[in-house]
Amino acid sequence: MTIPSVTLQTATLPNKPGVYQYYDKDEKLLYVGKAKNLKKRVSSYFTKQHDSGKTRVLVKKIVIIKHIVVETETDALLLENNLIKKYQPRYNILLKDDKTYPWICIKKERFPRVFSTRKMIKDGSEYFGPYTSMKTVHTLLGLINGLYPLRNCNYDLSDKNIKSDKYKVCLEYHLGNCLGACEGKQTEESYNESIVAIRNILKGNFKESLSAFKNQMKYFAENLHFEDAQKVKEKMEVLMNYQSRSTIVNSKINNVDVFSVISDEEYGYVNYLQISYGSIIRSHTLEIKKKLAETDTEILQLAVIELRNRFQSHCKEIYVPFKINVGEKIKIYIPKLGDKKHILDLSIRNAKYYRMERFKQVRITDPNRHENRIMAQMKKDLLLSEEPRYIECFDNSNIQGTNPVAACVVFRNGKPSKKDYRKYNIKTVVGPDDFASMEEVVYRRYKRLLDEKQPLPQLIIIDGGKGQLSSSLKSLDRLDLRGKIAIIGIAKRLEELFYPDDPIPLYLDKKSETLKIIQQLRNEAHRFGITFHRNKRSKEALNTTLETIDGIGEKTVIELLKKFKSLQRIQSATFEELTKVVGPSKSKKIKEYFK
Repeated sequence: MTIPSVTLQTATLPNKPGVYQYYDKDEKLLYVGKAKNLKKRVSSYFTKQHDSGKTRVLVKKIVIIKHIVVETETDALLLENNLIKKYQPRYNILLKDDKTYPWICIKKERFPRVFSTRKMIKDGSEYFGPYTSMKTVHTLLGLINGLYPLRNCNYDLSDKNIKSDKYKVCLEYHLGNCLGACEGKQTEESYNESIVAIRNILKGNFKESLSAFKNQMKYFAENLHFEDAQKVKEKMEVLMNYQSRSTIVNSKINNVDVFSVISDEEYGYVNYLQISYGSIIRSHTLEIKKKLAETDTEILQLAVIELRNRFQSHCKEIYVPFKINVGEKIKIYIPKLGDKKHILDLSIRNAKYYRMERFKQVRITDPNRHENRIMAQMKKDLLLSEEPRYIECFDNSNIQGTNPVAACVVFRNGKPSKKDYRKYNIKTVVGPDDFASMEEVVYRRYKRLLDEKQPLPQLIIIDGGKGQLSSSLKSLDRLDLRGKIAIIGIAKRLEELFYPDDPIPLYLDKKSETLKIIQQLRNEAHRFGITFHRNKRSKEALNTTLETIDGIGEKTVIELLKKFKSLQRIQSATFEELTKVVGPSKSKKIKEYFK
């Protein structure tokens, strides 16, 4: 069989909505995609330049193109989702659904039971869910069982069986957890009233139950049944407490799905909230592995279809942070203000919390993935040509021009490498000149690395603004390293990042991990430099004090410091202790001096 060229295959595609499939020379499925117009979408892969390296590799591998035409774009979305989950093509976002989620079932039978299950049987029973947490299921069932006495036996409570006294009440009846329907002690009508109320609670509607309890309490109180009235009041309080914890916005917002997305270089995180009568009745966050540098729009569109299918949502309205296309029958809102915006912000916050938790877990279980993600994010945020696996940061330290020093700290894979830290005494600069000091230190550092044929960093960070950055560039120019190493300056006040030959600074999100690592580098360089500066000043002050004593020279000072470590200990030492170190003559002079 002769396979037509890719160009010929694209030329014959229809201008219809559908799903396309890419295969390699071995007829292995590489990628599945959807399109509003198959011909235009598929042709674009072979006529434009792709930024993503993975996409370029994919295009080179495509030999066979197949397609399925459907009626609408909505059908294309659903078909794409199903094919991805079925075949898991290499270059598609990974969609996995390994969980069997729990449901709450109201069984189709006389005197229906209410229980949790992970199996959905199509026998006419009602299923609420699925829920993403068994804890939520236990909480709801605990609430329901506390409010409404229900049977939990599996007897066939037909009218005939009850009238023939086939069953006897069990311990649950005597404990007050069941009203004895098996012996005809509770009518079917009364039992079904409880089922209606339970159905409303599971939908997030508490109004009917609270109203019924209020009427009951009023009736008991009017008839002087105060003990019964108190029991009903306690049930109302339980229900109101649950309602206050579950209702987050206006109860008029009903039957709505809310979706939000955040992403980094490797993963997208889509949070899903289902709202009923102002309450969250479902929350789930989906982690999606990127394959072809997919945009947030592409990730969100696919996730909306997947999550609505997975949780069998039939809500007609969805709230999202930006415009997406998920079918003609769904109303899409992009909230800007009020309660709707509050719900969307809550969804975004949930996605961020989930992402942070995953980071913490990955940091422990897969440190390489964590490092790779951080490095990829820094490369993107700082507009670098390669990942900054090896970073050096410089800082000057002097007080009123005295003892000028500088520090260089090193980070490898986003972590401090303390054995590589270096400290410098400024040799060629007189007075407090930060610019000249920075120029000297940067030159000395990279002159030595070049002479010793040591690897150079991918990124240099200068603690300071445009002036310090310009001084550092002079040194790189002298060493012919300009353009070979990325270099930026960070100004403390507004955390501005300055680039060579660019007057406009870059501002990163204050919460971004990239900025946090840069701040950690800057703070570490500052700490290291200040510590060195203080030690140097203390040592010089100490040496100066002791050397003013007649007959005490540099060698004697060194011997004393080796033994006593500080000026205070030398001052408080006894004559005998000093004599053991420097002899009686010098000991006498030291003791007389400190009198």
